[in-house]
Amino acid sequence: MTRMQYTIHEAHQLLKAKKLSSVELTQACLERIRQIEPKVKALVTVTDKPALEQAQQADKLIAEGKGGPLTGIPLAIKDVICTKGVRTTCSSKMLENFVPPYNAAVMEKLNAAGAVMVGKANMDEFAMGSSTENSALFTTHNPWDLERVPGGSSGGSAVAVAAGEALGALGSDTGGSIRQPAGFCSVVGLKPTYGRVSRYGLVAFASSLDQIGPLTQDVTDCALMLNAIAGQDKRDSTSIPEIVPDYTQSLKPDLKGMRIGVPKEYYVEGMQTGVSAAMKAALHKLEELGAKLEETSLPHTGYSLAVYYIIAPSEASANLARYDGVKYGYSYAGDTMWESMEKTRENGFGPEVKRRIMLGTYALSAGYYDAWYVKAQKVRTLIRREFDAAFEKYDALVTPTSPTVPFKIGERADDPLAMYLSDVCTLPINIAGVPAVSIPAGFVDGLPVGMQIIGKHFKEETILRVAYAYEQATEWHKKKPNV
Repeated sequence: MTRMQYTIHEAHQLLKAKKLSSVELTQACLERIRQIEPKVKALVTVTDKPALEQAQQADKLIAEGKGGPLTGIPLAIKDVICTKGVRTTCSSKMLENFVPPYNAAVMEKLNAAGAVMVGKANMDEFAMGSSTENSALFTTHNPWDLERVPGGSSGGSAVAVAAGEALGALGSDTGGSIRQPAGFCSVVGLKPTYGRVSRYGLVAFASSLDQIGPLTQDVTDCALMLNAIAGQDKRDSTSIPEIVPDYTQSLKPDLKGMRIGVPKEYYVEGMQTGVSAAMKAALHKLEELGAKLEETSLPHTGYSLAVYYIIAPSEASANLARYDGVKYGYSYAGDTMWESMEKTRENGFGPEVKRRIMLGTYALSAGYYDAWYVKAQKVRTLIRREFDAAFEKYDALVTPTSPTVPFKIGERADDPLAMYLSDVCTLPINIAGVPAVSIPAGFVDGLPVGMQIIGKHFKEETILRVAYAYEQATEWHKKKPNV
């Protein structure tokens, strides 16, 4: 095993026992980045010098008997999360040279934990996309097949973990942007309950849907990272004062007594045969582990795609109005104020961002607000109530993460609707605000399949228990791409 293949918890034990230093571990990751980054293109910025300085500080803490599970651990951070003194581009020309003067709340927590940041990860521009092809900088490639997409928008974060450039990563999830790339790259990706992790310092896409979460090699690492970043933050008005448990305590190897619902609407028409077969095998394994499975129905699921693509673009049109070329970011020097603003947005935003701003502005306009936006919010309430009712009967729900395996780069570039359907299994979770995790569940012709486990609000420990039991009973998480 090479050092960059260690899980976080394995590396922590080696660091604690003085069998490995953080500097050595960080150097190994940086060397791995130099070797394979030209192929996968996962990182926008590589922070060589700051990473080694952080590693040296981590080694001092460890030598003093201080620090915790993330001390000295190299991580990649999605480039939508503000990092003080380090470029945060959102993979957009609009913010290509933006350097934040402050850290996001999650970065404050990771820095306090002694973690090491080796780079900022590529993404779909302003987190709008499902393939990382919408980055204004470059396209990220799936390490399992370099001709295929890694998913999105947190594609760079997922690839950094899958390809061994970092031991873990942070992403953001608005409609599946952590879980879908996790499924496409065969890593673990968790979207926490809305309000569980502070959004302070997360560049906003859709404020009522966005949530930061971890991408890791296994479930234990996922629990460790969630321990570090969860908790209330008074700077974020949507952050909830809920007690944060030690998520590692919920990791048990069996599912005896657990009730799991299998919502039939998520096994959609058009699902690839191989994905369906992999899910059938995964459900059988959950039964072997002691869970009681039962088919159930969430009939409003079919409206999730329409609801999402009214609410998310509407919030985006408001959030992205701040990019006017005056305060910060890209600016076009026109002859008039209006020309400057128009050309700034025309040249600074990519086509997908413009498309969603236009959709949102239309939905919020006079004469359409009640017909579209208000109606979407009412249906959102129905979807959330449907999940609440389901969790009165079940401890968790299990679905595919995506109805397909990773598709080829460029295959859906000219078909926005086909691209949007990539997230059909993940969108309802953001609409309802509940937590969900994607874990490796098999392969189809060498390409990864992800299984999604959905839980009740603030019951991340329950879905992590299901994920851990399944992981320990299978070998999928141990397979690594040959890149």
